[in-house]
Amino acid sequence: MFKRVENELELAMFNGVWTTVWLEKGFDLEFSDRILERYVVVTKEGHYVGTTEIKPFSSGSPINETAAFDRHPAVMLAEGAVAEIDKMAVLQSYRGHFISELLSALVDFGEKNQLKYYVALLEPVLQRALRISFRIPMEKISQKVFYKGDYVVPTILNVEEVYNHKDRYSWLSFPQSAVYSGAGIG
Repeated sequence: MFKRVENELELAMFNGVWTTVWLEKGFDLEFSDRILERYVVVTKEGHYVGTTEIKPFSSGSPINETAAFDRHPAVMLAEGAVAEIDKMAVLQSYRGHFISELLSALVDFGEKNQLKYYVALLEPVLQRALRISFRIPMEKISQKVFYKGDYVVPTILNVEEVYNHKDRYSWLSFPQSAVYSGAGIG
């Protein structure tokens, strides 16, 4: 199941998971100053195995230095209804099993905040899985680029399309513990 990070212990677990994955993959560690929400995936046994972070997006966001997200027509038209995905990670021994929970958390947050799009720098294998296995409507805005330790694919994900057509996405799940924080994106 996924749940919001709500206390210092969960934040420590969140940081432990994503930093473990980043170091394993050779990525540079980068802690976020501004966030909208953080989620963790917790197994039935209580193990913290996955993370994702949602950050505010604007034309001044650092992600635009890697790819021109802010100049993409869809993003420009959706001003104020776009957020950035960061720190999407699953511990190695759990990979292939918990991406649907992370995606469900993103869709839940997107719907509650009426987001249209997420922008992200995705590892090529993850980007392909999201496109093929999960059928996330997305657009690559450039070829893969080297960024802080590995190649990434600058991608725009159409979250509005997913939450408006939930019946097309059988992997979606919304557990009771996924309580909305009311952080807002404004």
